[in-house]
Amino acid sequence: MYKILVADDEENIRKLIQKYALFDGHTMYEASNGMEAVEMCRAEKFDIVVLDVMMPELDGFSACREIRRFSDVPIIMLSARGEEYDKINGFELGVDDYVVKPFSPRELMLRIDTIIRRASGKRSDGESNEVFEIGALRVDITARIVYVNGERVEMSPKEYDLFFYMLKNKNIALSRENLISKVWGYDYYGDDRTLDTHIKLLRRSLGECSKYIVTLRGVGYRFDTNV
Repeated sequence: MYKILVADDEENIRKLIQKYALFDGHTMYEASNGMEAVEMCRAEKFDIVVLDVMMPELDGFSACREIRRFSDVPIIMLSARGEEYDKINGFELGVDDYVVKPFSPRELMLRIDTIIRRASGKRSDGESNEVFEIGALRVDITARIVYVNGERVEMSPKEYDLFFYMLKNKNIALSRENLISKVWGYDYYGDDRTLDTHIKLLRRSLGECSKYIVTLRGVGYRFDTNV
């Protein structure tokens, strides 16, 4: 059973999600604006937070930014707009998934389940003192810290997951299906363009070291140490 916080100024949306959450045996808490959602996250620990983008007092992006200052709780963003700019903005803030309205409540619950299970199932097996260095890039996988030219690079949680998986499988051609399955989960129900968006964000974060991420047309991507 999960503790789910849903922040949306539309009561009918909250009630619809609550109906499906209760059916699956979860406990759902409600917030009608972004400020209320932030305060609830400060006062209580949730398994996942669902934020609508357009809310009074504090919009979803601003609420996400505030929550990320003190919590790494998984966050799903809801929006009536599906523009790439909005999705990139959300992912840069540390959003785990982005759902465009109108949406299927059942699909939303499946995404929630997938994200929570992956977040709780992260392990550090075999990562003890694992450090990787090439050129201007230095990565401490155990501590989840990345440096480029000695400067620490901040990434979203999913960027780290994608980057570390590619790094551990360096010089291997990784199909789009493989990356989505390993990073987002084999039962991920989202748009596969999410992968391309995160690759774009990852390249931006790595700056000059983005050259190591090679696009394989018609296949996927490879972290190539030979470029």
